[in-house]
Amino acid sequence: MPHSDQTDRRIVRLLQENARRSNKELAGAVGIASSTCSERLRRLENDGVFRGFHADVDSEWLGIGLGAMVAIRLRRHEAREVERFWEHALAMPEVIGVSHLTGVNDFLVHVVVRDADHLRELAVSGFTTLPEVAHIETSLIFEHVSKHSLPDYQVG
Repeated sequence: MPHSDQTDRRIVRLLQENARRSNKELAGAVGIASSTCSERLRRLENDGVFRGFHADVDSEWLGIGLGAMVAIRLRRHEAREVERFWEHALAMPEVIGVSHLTGVNDFLVHVVVRDADHLRELAVSGFTTLPEVAHIETSLIFEHVSKHSLPDYQVG
């Protein structure tokens, strides 16, 4: 794990709350000079601490009317088939997240679609036609809230 201190952690927390903070505002909030803050941000970015900065967009504005979680069970657990499923799922525009699981199901796929007809078409054409897929189970999402920040667990 790359070197970090309380100042780095505070910078990261503040950016998780609002990634549009200016360097000057960020430096003032943590009590360091703007040039020092810029150097720390550059190091944190180079160390891969930030995976990206994203806009939280209203899904209805984009024409998304429905979200679902699709649980996928594969026929076999061969590396080739697992990798093929990963690639297929991540290439689908409706897929916004994929998790590889332990337990009864092998994957949990978060999808967003226009409506129920779009979801049905996605399930039938996008998943059940794959030879490696043995079973799918779809659960509609009534409401979803993201915290957009991770807890700060210090290793020690």
